[in-house]
Amino acid sequence: LLFKEFSSTSSTTAVGTVTSRVTKNGNAVVEKDLLNHEDLAGDRGMVDDIFDETYQEKKGPKPPLRYVWRNIILMSLLHLGALFALTLIPSAKIQTLAWAVLCFLVSALGITAGSHRLWSHRSYKATLPLRIFLTIANSMAFQNDIYEWVRDHRVHHKFSETDADPHNAMRGFFFSHIGWLLVRKHPDVIEKGQKLDLSDIKADKVVMFQRRYYKPSVVLLCFTLPAVVPWYFWDESIIISFFIPAILRYTLGLNATWLVNSAAHMFGNRPYDQNINPRENPLVSLGALGEGFHNYHHTFPYDYSTSEFGWRFNLTTAFIDLMCFLGLASDRKKVSKEVILARKMRTGDGSHKSG
Repeated sequence: LLFKEFSSTSSTTAVGTVTSRVTKNGNAVVEKDLLNHEDLAGDRGMVDDIFDETYQEKKGPKPPLRYVWRNIILMSLLHLGALFALTLIPSAKIQTLAWAVLCFLVSALGITAGSHRLWSHRSYKATLPLRIFLTIANSMAFQNDIYEWVRDHRVHHKFSETDADPHNAMRGFFFSHIGWLLVRKHPDVIEKGQKLDLSDIKADKVVMFQRRYYKPSVVLLCFTLPAVVPWYFWDESIIISFFIPAILRYTLGLNATWLVNSAAHMFGNRPYDQNINPRENPLVSLGALGEGFHNYHHTFPYDYSTSEFGWRFNLTTAFIDLMCFLGLASDRKKVSKEVILARKMRTGDGSHKSG
């Protein structure tokens, strides 16, 4: 049986062959229909974000936790600073609050439209000016450089909910939310990450430039610029300028992204594939600019919208569509409605029938 698996809003299409395989995801072992991975990913030239059903966790005791005390201390101080920033909001000027929101949106797009949908999944193409903008926004977000973010995210998809998943949700909410950053990685995460094909990322000069100068770019774009603008342009208190647009905004951005790893893997329905843990969570989508439609995203990781609903709770999709309208992006990959419905009927939990 042959059918169109996804379509591009420009002219790209792909055809996949349906086969039956036994797959494992977390604790679930199921038999389900899958498209030929080489066919469906051929247009993007990659398969490293598609779940690898051949992976087997090593038997025996798990390696002991090794705490990263530097991260524990820094994350604790950061969140204490964010709590202090909340007390400053009533004293802040309206321009400062608006600036903080703008910094949040720009930095979030650096993750959602940049390191996630563009570089991790290659779900659309971006021109050089857009890639430069998304790289700047990504440094403002300060969630590891693009190269490292992509490597960890592709491992997350390829070995989701296993020991090789950097933020394996099977280890609990706290671990998948922030705990994975406070301990050393499981050896399987490191091993599998080293085997990924990241040649496309290494070939992107913008990404590698950011990687080379990542630390100074973070100091400038994540902390200095957000704090200096209110202080310099409308005489905001330097304390408020630093703690609200820089510290509070940064902390909220981190937690919005982390909720995709934690809450969107635990709370919500599974209309596309009930055999995997990722869920549809509209509340997470609101905070993460569209990244909470996670059951859909793990079922169809190559869809540029990460959702079948377009702009609904999905500011990132609207941004990418705007960039295409302006000629700065192209070749958006989108799953056809027929394939989505067929997948719901085949592996979904039936929740789509109730709307």
